[in-house]
Amino acid sequence: MNRCDPQSMYALLEELNIPYRKVEHPEAGSMEELAEAEKQLGAPICKNLFLCNRQKTVFYLLLIRADKRFKTSVVSKLIGSSRLSFGEADKLYELLGVEPGSITPLGLVFDEGHQVNLLIDRDVLSLDEVGMHPLKNNASIAMKTDDLLHKYFLRTGHEPQILDIPEEVEA
Repeated sequence: MNRCDPQSMYALLEELNIPYRKVEHPEAGSMEELAEAEKQLGAPICKNLFLCNRQKTVFYLLLIRADKRFKTSVVSKLIGSSRLSFGEADKLYELLGVEPGSITPLGLVFDEGHQVNLLIDRDVLSLDEVGMHPLKNNASIAMKTDDLLHKYFLRTGHEPQILDIPEEVEA
C-alpha cells in the first residue's frame, strides 16, 4: 500500500469487499469546502482529527460529526489523558500516511505498530454511511459505517474507543 495514493486504497477496499461511492472535487482544506462533495455523496463527511497528549507521546484519531462542536479539554477528561492538542504534520504522515487536510480513518492501515488510538464519538455510530477522504483531499468516498467498523478496522486491528462527547453550545 502506498502512502497518499488513493488508487491503492480503492484496491484495498475492493479486496475487503467494502462497497463505496466516490466523488472527485478540488482539494478541500476545510469542512466548508466539502459541503458540495457531501451533497453529491449523499452521506455525511465526518471530521477526522489527529490529536496528541501534551508530551507528544500518545496519539489519537478522533472521528466526530462535522457539525458537532466540542472542546478538546472535555475529550481529554473522557479518555483520561493530559491536555490534547493537534498532532504535528510529520507525525501524521509517519503514522497515518497522509498530509494535513487529508486526515482519514483509512490511514490507520499504515499504523502497523498501533501507536494511534482510535476514538469515535457515539453520534457517528448512528449514521448509516460515513464519508471520508481516500488518503488525499481531492476526492471523498462514502461507505457503510458498519463496513468501516467491522471490516476495515478489523483489517487494521484498531479497536475503537466509543466516547459520549457532549455538544458544546455557544453562550
